[in-house]
Amino acid sequence: MSSSLEQLESISPDSKIYLKPVGFLDSPQYFYEQNTKLNNSLIWFSNIECTIYDDTGSAIRALVSVQDWADALALMPEPVRVKAATLFANLTSAHEPLMCGDRTIRFDQPHVMGILNMTPDSFSDGGKHGDDPQAAADAAFDMATAGASIIDIGGESTRPGAETVWEGDEIKRVVPVIEKLSQCGAALSVDTRKAAVMEAAIVAGAHIINDVSALLHDKRALEVAGISGRPVVLMHAPSSGKNPHKSEGYQNIVTDTFDWLEQRIEDVVEAGFEREKIIVDPGLGFGKSLTDNLALMNNIALFHGLGQPLLIGASRKRMIGALSREAPVDQRLGGSIAFATHAIQQGAQIVRVHDVPETVQAAQIWRGMRDAGVTALV
Repeated sequence: MSSSLEQLESISPDSKIYLKPVGFLDSPQYFYEQNTKLNNSLIWFSNIECTIYDDTGSAIRALVSVQDWADALALMPEPVRVKAATLFANLTSAHEPLMCGDRTIRFDQPHVMGILNMTPDSFSDGGKHGDDPQAAADAAFDMATAGASIIDIGGESTRPGAETVWEGDEIKRVVPVIEKLSQCGAALSVDTRKAAVMEAAIVAGAHIINDVSALLHDKRALEVAGISGRPVVLMHAPSSGKNPHKSEGYQNIVTDTFDWLEQRIEDVVEAGFEREKIIVDPGLGFGKSLTDNLALMNNIALFHGLGQPLLIGASRKRMIGALSREAPVDQRLGGSIAFATHAIQQGAQIVRVHDVPETVQAAQIWRGMRDAGVTALV
């Protein structure tokens, strides 16, 4: 018995377990039964990194091969075994496609979500489109033409220190643009925390609700989202109040974020929402330090254990400047592409970006390499 498996015999029944797929393979066809597919993606993994915490917070870490997974499960006490089996099933189950008007979002390949800010004060491109819905729509059409599967339209900045926008003003910013984009070919997402804005955007033609508060900021948001039947993005933020960045810190940013999202998914489903229509976002940059953000980026694959498609938004964020000699916002393309590509390599199904053509090209190159790997003859 390997030393990793032996460690599993000593864990207590009340321990908490997390699974992270690792050992990704370029050409899995040469190692039949030694690997398994990550969801219905183009990624195969050969090992599972198991992290088990007891009630004191001490951790046991074990690296288990896919071949040995059944043996590893058998060694775990029942409550932990049931949880581990559920997590593994989440890692390997296929996500159903989302029907977004005339657009079908399938999760067998990564998607690019283009950011369209109709705000004067967003951290990156605030005021770019002013009060001109047609100019904004033209920019969105360009994103769709460049390959964006989803256009995310927001009328309120959620950058640190941003002022809250009255829902009437937010509606005036986003609805005219959504109406003009009804035939753009991409799925339309409304980036809002407010139920009234969700309602107006849905009437205008929005297909997805993207809420940085995970439907917690507005008491009516969960009901509105549920009745609409639209898919929703639940994002982790440390506060659902006026300032989503207000944080009291974390014991472990990765497991704290995972646990919070897991509980929020269960609460939303219990309220009647369809699990198959939930997308999750760990909320990079929201009340998180550079160390926190990097820990999340290095553990994206662990979040597949939630059983939902993953959205990652790192585009032009402050952590890129922090890692690159304080590069200003308009000089963070390279870092944005690096983070987006890393997220895709870890199985993220959606990357939310400002620079659509460049990110689409990076995703296409990655896809070409994956296709070549699984059809290699040498």
